[in-house]
Amino acid sequence: MKYNIKYLLLIIWVAAMGGFLFGYDWVVIGGAKVFYEPYFEITSPYMKGWGTSSALIGCIFGALFCFLFSDRYGRRFVLIISALMFSFGALGAALANSFMMYNIFRIIGGIGIGIALNQSPIYIAEMSPAHLRGKLVSVNQLMINIGILLAQVVNWRISLMDTALPANATAEIIRQSWNGQIGWRLMFGAQIIPAIIFFVLMILVPESVRWLVKNGKDFRAMKILEKIGGKEYAKSELASIKGTIKDEISTIKFGELFRGKLFKVILLGIFITVFQQWCGMNAIFYYAADIFNAAGYNMKEMMLQIVVIGTTMVLSVIVTILVVDKIGRKTLMLFGSSMLAVIYIIEGYFFHINNIGLPIIILTLASVAIYSFTLAPVQWVILSEIFPNRIRGTAMSFVTIIMWIGNFSLTFMFPVINQTLGWAKNFWLYALICIIGFVILAIFLPETKGKSLEQIEKQLL
Repeated sequence: MKYNIKYLLLIIWVAAMGGFLFGYDWVVIGGAKVFYEPYFEITSPYMKGWGTSSALIGCIFGALFCFLFSDRYGRRFVLIISALMFSFGALGAALANSFMMYNIFRIIGGIGIGIALNQSPIYIAEMSPAHLRGKLVSVNQLMINIGILLAQVVNWRISLMDTALPANATAEIIRQSWNGQIGWRLMFGAQIIPAIIFFVLMILVPESVRWLVKNGKDFRAMKILEKIGGKEYAKSELASIKGTIKDEISTIKFGELFRGKLFKVILLGIFITVFQQWCGMNAIFYYAADIFNAAGYNMKEMMLQIVVIGTTMVLSVIVTILVVDKIGRKTLMLFGSSMLAVIYIIEGYFFHINNIGLPIIILTLASVAIYSFTLAPVQWVILSEIFPNRIRGTAMSFVTIIMWIGNFSLTFMFPVINQTLGWAKNFWLYALICIIGFVILAIFLPETKGKSLEQIEKQLL
């Protein structure tokens, strides 16, 4: 069957821009915090944690927004809202003259993150031909990592524009510098351009065909499907969508998630998503500058090292695309958790004996690589498979909200935990979490590779 690949890829690329903006907004904070913290005179570990994590409160509201409005108004509608949130959040953070206003607009941007992470892959999956779905959905993860890399490159290049700023400047010197007054604003503001492009293009692309069929708009869905693959494809795909929807229960009571064997599956999903947040990698993404600073690198050196992290992530997700259907989900999760534990133990030891510098860089990049082709992407594959079809949407929304709560708690408390434990014990704590994760996943997580959704459901229930 011949597909209109150019049209299909255009749709997928536009939707994946939500993932790109999520990646940019997610990590731009890592480089900007070096400069906005002195500007706002933030010294308390609690306030440092709040400045870094406030956007995650918005992510929780974004996930709730999807839960309430995605099925009612459509995937396209909520993605347009996310583009507006990204735009307002970036502009407001760039112009903020008080720490309170900065955090308000970071929360607004976080709403965009919460929506995009939830809806971009769903939209792509619902627009893709079945045999291309895995590859096309993986484009979203690739765009997330490209967004991460671009944020780190932008941060690095902007920081280099301040040639008068000493490499080992004090907080007061940073505050009075060009980077301390203007540079960090440009880091946040640069996101406005792709956010506006995303907003305009989402208005132009069609609504998800599956949502259209589910809401009785078969004629519109048929026209879109014909444009993607022709009349024969449109007829067969429309019939397939109708058959799937017929088997679904349209109204799901939230309490169903907490009954009987289904509750055990929900608990497994909650554990997987919280473990993925608490395995330590989010602390590395958000606080990479602090880690490299503690390892003895000056400001300009650590900004470049952060760029290397982003490059490692982009390359690693390509590995995932190649191996996830060959090696298996459980195998990758167990490999990732065990290797992260080993790396954290060694990294903590180097901090403990004060042998820092290059060893910390190598170990940090190794942990990023392992995480980026195991726990980070494979979590979403598993979550999309273990929940029964009739409650998958509700369960995914609920688990996503729990994920953002877990992310917020880790990010907010990291400066306090690190100040209390020190770098060595902090990495050993994450090693312990990874060991616990390995044991629980080894016992309770089934291997889902090569199994139908119905087989997985029977195994778990």
